[in-house]
Amino acid sequence: MKTIETVPPPRTVSQADTVPQAEIVPQADTVPTSAGDDRELIIRDLHVVPVADRGHEILSGIDLTVRKGQVHAIMGRNGSGKTTLAYALMGHPAYEVTRGEVLWKGLDVLKLSPDKRARLGLFLAFQYPTAIPGLSVASFLRTALNARRRGLEGGDSDIDPSDMTRGGITMGDFRRLMREKMALLKLEDSFAARYVNEGFSGGEKKRLEMLQMAVLQPEFAILDETDSGLDIDALRIVAEGVNAQLSPDLGVLLITHYQRLLNYITPDVVHVLAAGRIVASGGRDLALRLEQEGYGPILQEAGFAPHAMDEFEAPEPPDATTH
Repeated sequence: MKTIETVPPPRTVSQADTVPQAEIVPQADTVPTSAGDDRELIIRDLHVVPVADRGHEILSGIDLTVRKGQVHAIMGRNGSGKTTLAYALMGHPAYEVTRGEVLWKGLDVLKLSPDKRARLGLFLAFQYPTAIPGLSVASFLRTALNARRRGLEGGDSDIDPSDMTRGGITMGDFRRLMREKMALLKLEDSFAARYVNEGFSGGEKKRLEMLQMAVLQPEFAILDETDSGLDIDALRIVAEGVNAQLSPDLGVLLITHYQRLLNYITPDVVHVLAAGRIVASGGRDLALRLEQEGYGPILQEAGFAPHAMDEFEAPEPPDATTH
């Protein structure tokens, strides 16, 4: 069981620190040999292309297993495929899976629509959340929560989540829940009446993503660069909100560029993504090594030629940052 601790101050990494070498992961050795169980998300040989350019493969055979109760961090340079992985797992229409499977609760979720994946307990915190003028945070979250509850009940996907006649949370219970979760993220009560992401600061957008996670209580959360654009105070608040939700019943895939987020949220495993595949895996020491040395030495150990290490970094498609 993961122990939830008060967020510690960031660790200052010195060159004198002893950092073990990363384990270079051969892709063939990481493929799971069984379908796993209901506590595992299993990604097998995942290949993904952008719909706008099917000739350009972004993910080239991802193999990864994350259990509930674990935090796995995915690190990599821009264009390495981190956000593509997050969007492919949740069914973003800008991406097409050309090969592979993603197993969750005995199902290949790649065959399901994004809303059905969400009802199965999968959650994505967006790097660039979209504004929804005219829709209050409270209305948005109450509707989403009712849809999630009906998913837990195995309800009809055609039921309108705004219909409170079946499985809907009462307004009184919802208000109490919102006050509790907003306090966790140091949000004022008035935040609930604001329109979703309209006029929000970068920190407010990220805190709303974490508020959604707190209210919906997913079983597997994908956090896409939750630290991007945050100052140190906002980063601490968001990290505290994540840490408060960690439990044996939640698996987390944490996508980030930088080690600094991992000063606050301690991962069980760190993976390095390059050229659309996982090239190294290790403990938190791997992230510390990346901060000290950069990606170059690890990529060389993984077999990338020095002159080619910048060439594989193709940018994400322009529409990759939209819902």
